[in-house]
Amino acid sequence: MPLVETEGLVIKSYNLAEADRIVVFLTHDHGVVRGVAKGAKRLKSKFGSGLEPFSVVQATYFQKDSVELVSIQKTDLIQSNFDAASDPDFLQKFSYLGDLLLTLSPPHDPNETLYRMVRACVETASADRSTLLSTGVYFELWMLRLAGYLPDWGHCNACGREFEVAEIANLQVNFHLICPTCRRGAATRPFDGVSRSIAAAARKLGPGKFAEFSSEKHDALKALSIILKLIIASSIGREVTGEKSLAIKTQG
Repeated sequence: MPLVETEGLVIKSYNLAEADRIVVFLTHDHGVVRGVAKGAKRLKSKFGSGLEPFSVVQATYFQKDSVELVSIQKTDLIQSNFDAASDPDFLQKFSYLGDLLLTLSPPHDPNETLYRMVRACVETASADRSTLLSTGVYFELWMLRLAGYLPDWGHCNACGREFEVAEIANLQVNFHLICPTCRRGAATRPFDGVSRSIAAAARKLGPGKFAEFSSEKHDALKALSIILKLIIASSIGREVTGEKSLAIKTQG
């Protein structure tokens, strides 16, 4: 039963029995880890505030072969995001993003790029809650990209031609784009150059710089997020809970 020490971000936790909690981390070295924190609900728990959602901690746990739940021994707080997590808008957004993360990320699959992206998104939105929309879109784009579900929106899916900057393409039912020349039949959902530029910027910028880039593109961000949620639902066969009502409201 090896002892593991790693930096991790607390994604969620929930009660187990009378005094224990199950905690889900995204770790730097071991991917998504689920574990039992014994006695975490007691008044004088050794874990203190180290299990609060979206906190960055140094976690120590025992990993037993063939057992998914690890045994969490201690968590040393590195960075607390308690104030942000107390904001209902922040909590709703990152509860949804956390569910998306857990849906698309297999357990115990190390991915340093994923860890750095998620931590940077939490830090960006925690520091400035006005970036919640852009951070959410950034997160969705990167999760789809890392999972292999994000289409190439730089070229026409039929002829392969690269789109011009201001060209309006059309979104096909498979979420790829087609140029006006190749389109046949009734027009589908338009997809303009602004939306393509947002998607392209997310590949090159960190979430903070991305928020600056898209600060004047609020409507385009909302429209793109609806499309990304449709891709997510199509890819996994169901909707990820958390922002269904937001998407419907936006469409209205």
